[in-house]
Amino acid sequence: MTTITLSTAVNITRNALAVGRDLSAAPLTVAVLDAGGHLISLQREDGASLLRPQIAIGKAWGALALGKGSRAIANDAQQRPAFIGAVNTLAEGSLVPAPGGVLIRDEHGAVIGAVGITGDTSDIDEQCALGALESLGLKADPGV
Repeated sequence: MTTITLSTAVNITRNALAVGRDLSAAPLTVAVLDAGGHLISLQREDGASLLRPQIAIGKAWGALALGKGSRAIANDAQQRPAFIGAVNTLAEGSLVPAPGGVLIRDEHGAVIGAVGITGDTSDIDEQCALGALESLGLKADPGV
């Protein structure tokens, strides 16, 4: 696979929401982007709050923009807040430095997209992303 198809993106979303239900997570929002940062799929569960779509997209987009999962970006924000602040200014505020944005890699290690999830704690969000990708045999890179 060299790209994320609509079918794959919808399956990632569906499986992430299923993992969330298994974990009794708060209402989730799941965004799947292709390697170019274009939105392929977005689903928001009933009861998810107003900004959740933008947050999910921001987690996935940030992972793609910086080439590492949003957990690593969150760590960078703690270690180098001025740098992440400057990057977020360059990104016009689109970067969300919190776990839940996971890169999707192909069998050769090339980035083919990203998934971003929000709604529960960042650790639960990330767990839903990892579980969804694993269930489909896709290679997840959370940036640990």
